[in-house]
Amino acid sequence: MKLLLDTHPFIWWTTDPPKLSGAARDALANPENEVLLSVVSIWEIQIKKQLGKITLARPLHELVAEEEQSNAVWLLPVLAEHVYALEALPPHHKDPFDRLLLAQAQHEGAVLVSCDHAFGAYGAALLW
Repeated sequence: MKLLLDTHPFIWWTTDPPKLSGAARDALANPENEVLLSVVSIWEIQIKKQLGKITLARPLHELVAEEEQSNAVWLLPVLAEHVYALEALPPHHKDPFDRLLLAQAQHEGAVLVSCDHAFGAYGAALLW
């Protein structure tokens, strides 16, 4: 299964795994699953860090690099196709980061790992 991490589940996975649901922890621990982290999430974390909305114990680039190496996380770039896919999404979710993550998940055929109930309005493949 291909999994795309929402921003908060990525942060929790790297800093406080008990905040993840049991299903999310199990899926992320399964070596048969492909785990993706979008550049969108990295961008969102960096912005929130600069605004003082989140604090990280280590620099963001170290967290991401560690997850790439230790947990085989693959970085998902933002492609033009992902942006174009936004056109088909009704405006149920107002957060532009989350809307782009959803568009990426749908375009890539990935299950979105998220506790955000707003994604349910899209009928998206979600895991929590």
